[in-house]
Amino acid sequence: MKWTGVNDLREAFLKFYESKGHLILPSFGLIPKDDNSLLLINSGMAPMKNYFLGIKTPPRKRVTTCQKCIRTPDIERVGKTARHGTYFEMLGNFSFGDYFKHEATAWAWEFLTQVLEIPKDRLYISIFESDDEAYDIWTKEIGIDPSHMVRLGRDDNFWEIGSGPCGPCSEIYFDRGEEYGCGKPDCAPGCDCDRYMEIWNLVFSQFDSDGNGNYTPLEHPNIDTGMGLERLACVMQGVDNLFEVDTVQNIMKHISRIAGVEYKTNEKSDVSLRVITDHIRSTTFMIGDGIVPQNEGRGYVLRRLLRRAARHGRLLGIKEPFLYQVAETVIQENQPAYPELLENKDYIISIIKAEEERFAKTIDQGMSMLNDLIDRIASQEIASGKVLSGAEAFKLYDTFGFPLDLTMEIAGERGVSVDEDQFAKFMNDQRERARAARAAMGDLGWEGDVLQGIPGNTEFVGYTDKTCTAKVAAIIKDGALADEIDEGESGIIVLDRTCFYGEGGGQVGDSGILFGANSTFQVLDTKKSVNSHFMHIGEMKAGMIRVGDELTAEIDSLRRDSIMRNHSACHLLQAALREVLGTHVHQSGSYVDENLCRFDFSHFSAMTSDEIARVENIVNDMILAALPVTVETMSQDEAKAKGAMALFGEKYGDAVRVVDMGGRSIELCGGTHVDNTSRVGLFKIVKESSIAAGVRRIEAVTGRGVLGLIDADRHLMDMACEALKVGSHAELPGKAAAVAAELKAKDKEIEEINGKLASMQTQALANTAVEVGSVKLVYASLNGIKPDILRKITDRFRDTDPSIVAVFSTTLDGKASIAASCGKSAVEDGVHAGQLVKEICSLVGGSGGGRPDSAMGGASDIFKIDEAFVQIPSLVEKMLGSHKRRS
Repeated sequence: MKWTGVNDLREAFLKFYESKGHLILPSFGLIPKDDNSLLLINSGMAPMKNYFLGIKTPPRKRVTTCQKCIRTPDIERVGKTARHGTYFEMLGNFSFGDYFKHEATAWAWEFLTQVLEIPKDRLYISIFESDDEAYDIWTKEIGIDPSHMVRLGRDDNFWEIGSGPCGPCSEIYFDRGEEYGCGKPDCAPGCDCDRYMEIWNLVFSQFDSDGNGNYTPLEHPNIDTGMGLERLACVMQGVDNLFEVDTVQNIMKHISRIAGVEYKTNEKSDVSLRVITDHIRSTTFMIGDGIVPQNEGRGYVLRRLLRRAARHGRLLGIKEPFLYQVAETVIQENQPAYPELLENKDYIISIIKAEEERFAKTIDQGMSMLNDLIDRIASQEIASGKVLSGAEAFKLYDTFGFPLDLTMEIAGERGVSVDEDQFAKFMNDQRERARAARAAMGDLGWEGDVLQGIPGNTEFVGYTDKTCTAKVAAIIKDGALADEIDEGESGIIVLDRTCFYGEGGGQVGDSGILFGANSTFQVLDTKKSVNSHFMHIGEMKAGMIRVGDELTAEIDSLRRDSIMRNHSACHLLQAALREVLGTHVHQSGSYVDENLCRFDFSHFSAMTSDEIARVENIVNDMILAALPVTVETMSQDEAKAKGAMALFGEKYGDAVRVVDMGGRSIELCGGTHVDNTSRVGLFKIVKESSIAAGVRRIEAVTGRGVLGLIDADRHLMDMACEALKVGSHAELPGKAAAVAAELKAKDKEIEEINGKLASMQTQALANTAVEVGSVKLVYASLNGIKPDILRKITDRFRDTDPSIVAVFSTTLDGKASIAASCGKSAVEDGVHAGQLVKEICSLVGGSGGGRPDSAMGGASDIFKIDEAFVQIPSLVEKMLGSHKRRS
C-alpha cells in the first residue's frame, strides 16, 4: 500500500462513493440542528438522524460525507495517551432504504483493497454473533477466509440507542502485527491489546426497536457506516497514532517551534504537546462553525478546551498568547476540504486570541489561589483523604474561569481530589434561575413527536400574502392531538397553508386571527416544528373549529410591518458594522420583533461613540437612498458568486433565498422584509454592550419606534423644564449648569461646616482620654453622624497627638460604622488600627480593617456595640504587651 496524506484519503473516499451513485454532502456544522439530544455533532450519522427516522426526506437515497466530529467524554485523558482526542473526521456512506448488506460490504472491501491497496491478509472482519447473512456475504461473496472472521456479542456488534432503527454491525480491523499484540494464543479482533485496530464500522439498520426488547423488521432497511479518517491515515502512513499523521503532525511541529521542545524527548512535555495539538484542532473548527466561548453549553466546552490548551502552553514555558498563531496552521492544513476556515480566518484567530488574553488576566491569580488551597490540604494529615471542597472549586470556576476538569487535573498532580458532587450542587443552584426563566417561556419540544404522523409540510405564502384560506390539518390540546377546539380553550392549530411566519432566523412568529363562518381563533404566536408544520398557538375566542374545517388566516399587518422594518434594518446594520469595524464582524445571533432590532456580532472591544455614530449614519444613509430590496432563490454557488453573506456557522440547502438591498447588503435569509429600504423610515441605536468574550450586542429601533423614542425624550425634557422652572428646551443646558455650580458651592459650604463640627467634637472628646500604657485612648459612640465625618474625627485626633488611639462608632439609618486611628508613636508601640477595628467588628457580627494608622469597619449587630466598646482598653493593652514581648 502507498503512503497517502489525510487530504488525499478524504478525497479518494468521497470520489469512490460518488462513483457508486452517492451524493457528496459537505460536512454538517458541529452545532446540531433540530436535535436537542446532542450538544455537539459526534458521529457521521448524527446530523442525518431525521433522515433515518423518516422525519425529513434526504436529498438522495445514497449519500456520502466526511463529517467533522467532537467527542468530550474522555477529555481528561487527552494528552495522557496517544489514542484519545476530542476532534476527528468520520468518513461515511449511507443508504436510506436503497442498497443493503451486499453492496455495503462489497464496496467497503473494494475501497480498502483495490483503491488503497491494503493487503487482504492484514484485514479481519467481525460480525454480530447471530448474523449468518453477513457471515455468508463476507465468506461466500467477498471471499474472506473464515480464519479472518470473528463473531462478537451485542456489546460489540449491535448498534442500538433507545427506540427506533437499529441492527447488527460488521467491523473491519487492520492487523498491525504481532509486535503490537498481547501474545495470547486466542488474540483476535475484540482483544484489548493494540494489535487489531478497528478502522470501519458497517451498521445494518434492519429493525425498528420499541426500546423494550421487541424488534420489527424494517420494510426498507438502511446502511450507516463510519470510518475515522485519522485512524485510516495511521494505517496508510504506517504510524502509531493520530498525532503522527501528516496534517496533525504539522500542527504539533508549529507548537514545538514556539515552545522550543521536541516531541518524543520527554513524556511530560509530550503530554502537553498532544493536549495543545488536539484542542487547537477542536477549537478552530468549533469557532469556524459559529461557537463562541461562554460559561455554559457548547460555548463552555470550547472555553474548557482553549483554557486547558493555554495552561499546557504555560507548562511548556510559553507565557504569551500563542494558540491563535497555531490556529493558522490548523486552517492551512485543513482548508483544501474546508475552505470556509480560510474565509473566516481573521474571525477565528481573533476569537482565540481574545480568549487567551482574557484567560491570561485571571490565570495567575487563580493559580495562586488554587496552589494555596492545595498546599494547605496537602500538608494536612487527613485519614479520609485529601479533598478540595466543591465550594472552593466552584469559586475558581465562577471567579477565575477555571473549568472543573482543569482544577481536578492540577489538584490530582498533587494527590488532592475534588468534591465533584458538591461542585455539581453549586452549578445546579446557579442554573436554577435560568431553568425557571426557560420554563416560563414554555416548552414546545413535544410537538415534533405529536405531529410526526401528520402528512405534508405547511405551505407558506406569507412572503406575498397577509391573508389566505386554508384547511385545518391538525389540532393540539394539552400536548395531544384532538379533533376539535372549543370556545375558551387554548391550543395549537396546524394548517395546510398559511401566511403566518413561523419563528425562525431571529424573527418572531406572526400573530393575528383564524376565522370561519361562526368561529374565531386568536393567534398569539407562530412556530415551526422540526418537520416544517407551522403551529398557530393561541386561544379559541368564539365558536368551534374541527380538523378539516376551511378557515381564513389573517395576520396582524401593522405588527408584521414593524417586524419587517426591524429585520431589514438588521441586514443594513451588519453591512454598516463591517464597513466601520472591519470584515471580522459576523452575526452571532439576532432577535427582531415589532419593537426592537437586536443584533449580536463578533468584535473584541466596546464601540466608541464615534463608531456608533458612524454606523448609525451609514444605516440611515442607506434608508434615505431608497434602495430596492429584491429576493431571489438560487443555488449556493450562485449566491456565493453574488457575494451573499451567510449566518456564521449555518448550513443551508441546495437552494437558498438571497435578500439583496441595492447591492449594499446581500444576505441569505428566510425572513420577511420591506421591498424598499425607505420603508424602514428611521434607524436609531439605543444601546451597545457586551454579552460574551468577543461578542457585542446592538439594540436599535426603527420607524415608529424612533418616533416613540423622540416622544419619550421630549417628555423627559418637558419634565426637566418644569422641575428647573425654565420656559424652553434651549434653556435647559444653561440652567442645569447653573444648578450644578450652585450645588457644588453648597457642598463646599457643608464640608466646611462638617470640618468645624469635627473640630468641636475633637476638643470635647479630648477631655475623655484615658492612659493605657504608653498611649492615650479616646473612644465613644457618636450616633447620628455620617461615616465620612466619623473618619474625619478619628484622623484629626491622629494628626494632633502622636500617642493617641481614637476609636469611635456611629449608627445611622439602622447601620453601624466603626472608625479607628493611631498616632505615629502609638503605632510604633504596637497598636494597629486595622487589627483593632477587625477585632471590634468580630464582636458585633461585622467585618473591617485597614492601615496601621487608620481603619474602618461595619457592624450588623448594633445592640452589641456598647458591650464591645467596653473591651477596647484591654484590646489596646494586649497589643502593647505583645509588642513589648516581641521587642
